[in-house]
Amino acid sequence: MESDRSIFKISIAIAITFVFIGVIIPNQLGAVMSIAQSFVLESFGWFYQLVATFFLFFAVFMIFSKYGKIKLGKPEDKPEYNRPTWFAMLFSAGMGIGLLFYGVSEPIAHFSTPPIGDGNSEQSAIIGMRYTWLHWGLHAWAIYAVVALALAYQKFRNNAPGLMSATLYPVLGEKVKGPIGKTIDVVAVFATLFGVAASLGLGSQQINAGLEYLIGVPNNFMIQMIIMGIITVLFIISANTGISKGIKYLSNVNMSIATLLFFTMLILGPTLFLLNMFTTTLGSYIQNVTLMGLRLSPFDENEAAWSQGWTIFYWAWWISWTPFVGMFIARVSKGRTIREFVIVVLLIPTLVCGLWFTVFGGTGIYLEYVQGLNVSSQNLETALFYVYQQLPFGILLSILTVALITTFFVTSADSATFVLGMQTTGGKLNPSNKVKVTWGLILVASTAVLMASGGLGGLQTAIIVSALPLTFIILLMCYGLIKELNNELNIQKNVSTKNKEKSSLEKSVS
Repeated sequence: MESDRSIFKISIAIAITFVFIGVIIPNQLGAVMSIAQSFVLESFGWFYQLVATFFLFFAVFMIFSKYGKIKLGKPEDKPEYNRPTWFAMLFSAGMGIGLLFYGVSEPIAHFSTPPIGDGNSEQSAIIGMRYTWLHWGLHAWAIYAVVALALAYQKFRNNAPGLMSATLYPVLGEKVKGPIGKTIDVVAVFATLFGVAASLGLGSQQINAGLEYLIGVPNNFMIQMIIMGIITVLFIISANTGISKGIKYLSNVNMSIATLLFFTMLILGPTLFLLNMFTTTLGSYIQNVTLMGLRLSPFDENEAAWSQGWTIFYWAWWISWTPFVGMFIARVSKGRTIREFVIVVLLIPTLVCGLWFTVFGGTGIYLEYVQGLNVSSQNLETALFYVYQQLPFGILLSILTVALITTFFVTSADSATFVLGMQTTGGKLNPSNKVKVTWGLILVASTAVLMASGGLGGLQTAIIVSALPLTFIILLMCYGLIKELNNELNIQKNVSTKNKEKSSLEKSVS
């Protein structure tokens, strides 16, 4: 347990130091982080593109490979949660706040300023939606699936601690229990911290925007801090109820409200246009997914900057979220086979994200391209509420949205404190409430510091920089997973051969 306490103490000490620096010299912190972001984007953009595509091919390979029937757990283990609840839990932890924040604003941004060609055209609408599919589709969920798969296998098959370092035991051996393993776990802690902080920052900004639209609350940093303080109390209460109560119930509430909001928008919006848009962009996405996932535009600085600001940022964001989402998905996926696990985690959320962005973003594009409204001039956090203003029952939709952002906020923070607790207590499946509350407070403080030192840009910088070392760890995880699965199949083959020989011998004797 000494190792566990040391990881907790080291992580807390670094986190508190970061928060302290951000409070004392926020402008200087923002400047340093901006320099670091520019360096990583310009020097390692190609690397992020390659590894994101590699993770997608790796996940697809696992579906069709000889490993597909291997269970995440012992052969007799059954799934802990039914499929609807399982899906709701992994999806709420995965991308909830981001879907609402970027639902209208990303497709309309790509429509007005596309990665290729001129904006505000039919072609830019299709290209913009296609790239939204890219950022929230197969690549993103493949990154999650790979990490969650390695964690779930080691935890439930080999009784290893639920730590990122434990997945590298097939590669590093006993070294994962020493300084190398501790370093890996600390890197995972801070990638989680900054990745989740971005979502919480987006959530507080959009709740503020919704309250401004509904009741005229001022939209500023101080109000967003008050919102985060209130949400902090709510998710600490939820965290203290445990994963099978607080997170499970709130995840189901999230999916219910999100489903209601989705179908309401589909019916109230230009329904036929949206269905045609979905079909068209789905085909365009499937046809171009590999090409888009490797696009960098080395001959055009503007196009290169677009890829860095959107695509590379997203790959870094999803990678930074992998310790959080991967551990959480692994925790609720015991008893699933590798094939079932990867298919569900890869395909179903991709389709749901595509439908969501088509309905919300497609409505925004329709209002601007067909009806002449200026949706693209809205801020990222206000675009959704501007669209609501143009539809029947706009006030009701806004109320539902603010409620949904709040519950997504609570489940994301709740899940994050749970995972941070696991990471810093030796992989305990049920970390103490004291540990979770401690991480909850640090998470909120870190979010506040990042927002104060650079706003959304500060959140993006922290993600991009923290994700880089984690990327190398995930690549090693892939190698270790294949090595471990091959060992298991060889053991099964040897056992089967011995059983056949034994049976044959018994028959010859008789």
